[in-house]
Amino acid sequence: MKATYFMQTGGPEVLQYGELPDPEPGAGEIVVDIQAASVNGVDWKIRSGRYKEITRFPYVLGRDFSGVVAALGEGVEGLPVGTPVFGVCETTDDGAYAEKIAINATNVARKPDSVSHVEAAALALAGLTAIVSIEHTLNIQSGEHVLIQGGAGGVGSFAIQLARHLGAKVTTTASAANHDYLLSLGAQQAIDYRTQDFTRCVSACDAVLDTIGGEVAERSFRVLRSGGRAAFIASGPKAPTPARSDVQALRPQVNRDSAYLERIMALLESRAIQVPEITTFALEDAAKAHCVSESRHLRGKLVLEVKR
Repeated sequence: MKATYFMQTGGPEVLQYGELPDPEPGAGEIVVDIQAASVNGVDWKIRSGRYKEITRFPYVLGRDFSGVVAALGEGVEGLPVGTPVFGVCETTDDGAYAEKIAINATNVARKPDSVSHVEAAALALAGLTAIVSIEHTLNIQSGEHVLIQGGAGGVGSFAIQLARHLGAKVTTTASAANHDYLLSLGAQQAIDYRTQDFTRCVSACDAVLDTIGGEVAERSFRVLRSGGRAAFIASGPKAPTPARSDVQALRPQVNRDSAYLERIMALLESRAIQVPEITTFALEDAAKAHCVSESRHLRGKLVLEVKR
């Protein structure tokens, strides 16, 4: 199969496009012929060596994808060869920057015909993360005020729509160029992080979802009301420790489960959410996509298309 991989950590230039052995399904696994794979912020962090130590090469990145079932492992039922599916790799695994992937059958769900492979790949991990963060970790309720840090990204744009669907008031941070886009998704207030201090623009929030990390995460505690809670997906395996004792710091546990993927499609088909803006690249141009992702100045999602 063709794949994009790297043999050592480093900048985007370490990514190579070439042939690797086809995967074989183990018990409970399927092989998927990938049509599209999402690019996530964690990808360039792994590639650069910042996220985790890589001990096996060649290493294929990519955590979510959409494609067609090509082979079944022992014990797999209900997903015949030819079924369109989309899915998310386990938290410790990658491998979607390729023409094929072997994955546990419980980590995929059927893709509706009304949704393209590019759209399904764009929604998979971002949607799963937003659902776990907004619905389960923060338990957002109607009437609450939520601040979403970094609303223009894949998780942020999904989270804005989901929080509004649940009846919350949503404030978000983004560059001014993205404000109209985020207001169209349902945000009621957009703060320009380049020219405005969000701690002076909003206060007494019931909840914060931070997708940025760093000093933004630390300062996010300031805008919470007493008893408020904040969830962090870009601050490592543990949430940062708050400087105040009257708020909660939470780290969403984004477990892989086909039920979450089915929830994504149910929300999409009911028009509670819409597909984010998507920029596509060819699989062999993954390095270009990484340059965009690493700049952190993007709107929506980046997706690699697999052309055969």
